[in-house]
Amino acid sequence: MTRTRGAIAAGDAATANAAAEMLRDGGNAFDAALAALCTAPVAEPVLASLAGGGFLLAEPAEGEPVLYDFFCQTPRRRRPAGEVEFYPVDVDFGTTTQEFHIGMGAMATPGVVAGLFAVHQDLGRLPMARIVEPAARLARRGAEISALQAHILDIVEPIYLATESATALFESAAAPGRVLRAGEIYRPGAMAGTLEALAREGRDLFYRGAIASEFVEACAASGGTLTRSDLQGYEVVRRRPLERGFGGARILTNPPPSSGGPLIAFALALLDGLEERSAPDDPAWLMRLADAMAATNAARTGCGLDEGCDAARVATLLSDPVVAEYRKSMRGRALKQGGTTHVSVIDADGNAAAMSVSNGEGCGHVLPGCGIAPNNMLGEEDINPRGFHEWTPDTRISSMMAPTMVDHADGRRTALGSGGSNRIRTAILQVLMNVLRFGMGLPDAISAPRIHCERGRLSVEAVGADGGFDADRIARFTDPFPDKELWDHFSMFYGGVHAVALDPATGAFDGAGDSRRGGIYVTV
Repeated sequence: MTRTRGAIAAGDAATANAAAEMLRDGGNAFDAALAALCTAPVAEPVLASLAGGGFLLAEPAEGEPVLYDFFCQTPRRRRPAGEVEFYPVDVDFGTTTQEFHIGMGAMATPGVVAGLFAVHQDLGRLPMARIVEPAARLARRGAEISALQAHILDIVEPIYLATESATALFESAAAPGRVLRAGEIYRPGAMAGTLEALAREGRDLFYRGAIASEFVEACAASGGTLTRSDLQGYEVVRRRPLERGFGGARILTNPPPSSGGPLIAFALALLDGLEERSAPDDPAWLMRLADAMAATNAARTGCGLDEGCDAARVATLLSDPVVAEYRKSMRGRALKQGGTTHVSVIDADGNAAAMSVSNGEGCGHVLPGCGIAPNNMLGEEDINPRGFHEWTPDTRISSMMAPTMVDHADGRRTALGSGGSNRIRTAILQVLMNVLRFGMGLPDAISAPRIHCERGRLSVEAVGADGGFDADRIARFTDPFPDKELWDHFSMFYGGVHAVALDPATGAFDGAGDSRRGGIYVTV
């Protein structure tokens, strides 16, 4: 019998297949994740970009876990608001509308390319030329727009038709004036040459060479803030993961300065040790879960994480007195309170990678010489809680992204993470609870319906839908909430958790890609 080389869960078939190629060629989980990192900007162009940012949580089979922080950095200087191109667009999610800000003035210093080379230097096995090959091949041939990617493009259409450079790539040939439809071909041909040049010349091409020059010139011409010193000064930060125990398992996640991991750890602390027996759809359990979400929102503000997520604030947040204080507030009533994709890979040797990346929604421009769409991180309300144009210069931006590992008491290892803006942490929390508290396998844990509580509003997914919450049963939970929205379907609004697991004792893999976000699960 042929040995299974590994398992991958990702947000698109092309992204997952690029990772699978690496495993078939003898690469490890980290090679596979990096191939996915290169391919996602082609296959999932709104969610990922070579000019975005992200995190990779690596847990080698031998050695210590490490979190690679290659998220975006604020520029070294602020230009007066009147001098930058920065303007709002409304994004319609169907049942709710969210405002984003785009323009060259919304771009922060990107970190994806630096992350690609840092992880490869430390943990990669295959040459970089092989790692970029699937992505370059797809970019040159053109990627067919999936139904999910078409849906995402449709939501953010004003951004991807905002400029001539974006329209040239994203306008539908069949429906002029609209973005690409499902089944049409996205052709970022220039990106193929960019990827191959990066493999030959290294990261300096992006941060000091011709690509850096293109960024700097575009910012100078169109009201951006980035300068050559911003790009030259960018560094990947290797961090010790934040660790939290729950029910005998060790959970590793994204540490400060990002806030998603600490807030997940805080919610786990609130829910740890609850004695009552319940089911995932039990009204009493759902009330506990909503209370934990709301208490976490309150603690985020109360412990100062809105002002900055540093080690001291996180230590206060996770201290026993603070956890006890907020646990007391959980009395059966919830308190007031971007575009991302994720890849999980575990190989047969037990190497595990959980990688989350984001481009925000993009700033509305494409750099035609290299085919890269810059991020709009300085225009994301979720990561600018003090207000726009108030960011601290030359600072790593905090993020809700939280690539996570679980080392189970029985020796199993699980890698997971999610997209979904400020729903990332509640999506991951609910999957963790389904696995660790209710003993579900990953496919059932991920497909189960979810709730989200924020700013006093309770959102409940798939009420009355096939596989969703029973309408009569859920009413016992939702009736006390004056501000609520009950969805009759599953939605990408509630995140997209892609996860894989390995039982080293048997060599058996488990996993699932979240159908809410086009999830794919592949074994090789």
